Amino acid sequence: MNSCINISIKKNQVMIKIDENAEQREIVSDLKKKILELKNLYKDDKTPILVTGKILKNKEMDEIQSVIKKFINVQIDFDSPKVLGLHGIKKTFYKEVATSETKFHKGSLRSGQKIEFEGSIVIIGDVNAGAEVVAGENIVILGTLRGLAHAGAKGNKDAIIEAADIEAVQIRIANIVKELEKEEGVIHKVKTSAYINDKDELIVE
Repeated sequence: MNSCINISIKKNQVMIKIDENAEQREIVSDLKKKILELKNLYKDDKTPILVTGKILKNKEMDEIQSVIKKFINVQIDFDSPKVLGLHGIKKTFYKEVATSETKFHKGSLRSGQKIEFEGSIVIIGDVNAGAEVVAGENIVILGTLRGLAHAGAKGNKDAIIEAADIEAVQIRIANIVKELEKEEGVIHKVKTSAYINDKDELIVE
């Protein structure tokens, strides 16, 4: 059986490349098997390690770092964004909507409040102007969205935003931003869904 981990030495760096389709338990298992091979690369050398190849959740990065640190005291960097948010995106990945972890928030978000979560977020209330919701996966708002919503914040273009009414001036999915124009002089048309179509266009309807 092939390992999901490949170790190579670059200039001033040891690179651990993880297969994009590997499960976390498989990654940890293979890493423990390869840790002796990795340790042999370190004698008096403290060359930093870069873990790359797969977008990882924060808790997965912490677990991988813990395994390495048990054997080798070295600086470890990840080619995977630690923060959600537009500036943290490095690559796009796809994930089934139905499988994401979900965080529920009861009550409306006021101006200045912010919620971040690596999975999906459900807001049982409104998201008012000046409030912010950032999710690695989907955002569902049972009230009105007037603040900023950023779904798929680590690059997932399959993520969606759903609300009872979308009145925000701007929404984001993955690395795509859409400015929403105010409807002046006409009856407000309720919009409830935002998603990215197969042309990489952010659609709000």
